[in-house]
Amino acid sequence: MLEKLAQIETRFSDLNRMLEESVNDYQRTAELAKERSDLEEIVSKAEAYRSISERIAQAHQLEYSEDAELRELAQLDLADLSPRLDELEAQLRALLLPKDKRDDRNVIVEVRAGTGGDEAALFAADLFRMYSRYAERRNWQVEILSENEIGIGGYKEVIFNVKGKNAYSRLKYESGVHRVQRVPQTEASGRIHTSTVTVAVLAEVDEIDIQIPDSDIKIDIYRSAGAGGQNVQKNATAVRITHLPTGIVVACQDERSQLQNRLRAMGILRARLFELEEAKRQADLDETRRSQVGSGERSEKIRTYNYPQNRVTDHRINVSSFNLPNVMDGDLEIFIDELSIRSEADRLSTRGEFDD
Repeated sequence: MLEKLAQIETRFSDLNRMLEESVNDYQRTAELAKERSDLEEIVSKAEAYRSISERIAQAHQLEYSEDAELRELAQLDLADLSPRLDELEAQLRALLLPKDKRDDRNVIVEVRAGTGGDEAALFAADLFRMYSRYAERRNWQVEILSENEIGIGGYKEVIFNVKGKNAYSRLKYESGVHRVQRVPQTEASGRIHTSTVTVAVLAEVDEIDIQIPDSDIKIDIYRSAGAGGQNVQKNATAVRITHLPTGIVVACQDERSQLQNRLRAMGILRARLFELEEAKRQADLDETRRSQVGSGERSEKIRTYNYPQNRVTDHRINVSSFNLPNVMDGDLEIFIDELSIRSEADRLSTRGEFDD
């Protein structure tokens, strides 16, 4: 580990020098600044690690002093510094792990009503609001890309874009089946119903990340379906794109321009195809991690929202919150933080430790 840290610190110094030399080259400066920013936390913790290590070495020397007061001070220092060194070492090992290249990307979130009819559609709308409030708490931007509403305020499907720093690194754990247990608004007898909603979180990708030949897609243009009156489009602006090799179908109709709907649909299609390729690669490279943390496949029931008990339980980590209103208002950190911690711990155990 120390050898790796030394290499990173050398690179960090080189980047500082190159930044000073490239002040007139904006693109080059931006690239260097991004790399420097990625290394800054590691370098800072490495400096702290080295400083504490030196203080521990000095304390060990004083343990054998003939001066009783110095020996006592050394023991106090060791009791304080040793746990701090262990914590820093764990943090550095996690930082040195290969990162998911998608972590700093924006995301496309797809929320779809599953079993439960209108109640599932209403809960899909609740989840969309929950993610919107979570994004607001983190100063991220949310934009609806496509929606299929029902008349009572729910969604059969809503697809939206979340833009912000490290959006994918936080929201990637939300992929899966979300189950709700509550008395539906439409239920007169007061019986508790169980419904499900599927959530898929896809990293936003550029054209350079995944190429889609024109021969692989079929594009249909049609009139968008509205609620009537002024909402009905007289021109055919809605776009449906079918990816022939995989059978994936993406439709967008919310924009007034056919071009904008086509661009949005292609963006969603690229994200889905990229996710398919990444899932295959990840399955081959790290099956152990997928089985322990969860692969994000939609067949997995990841969380239950129990309204009568005011409880939300994440089944992957066996963590519950007994403040359901707060969770539905976007307070997801209790789950996402723990999932992130356990994911890092699992990567450490499955990929092996660094040589000292």
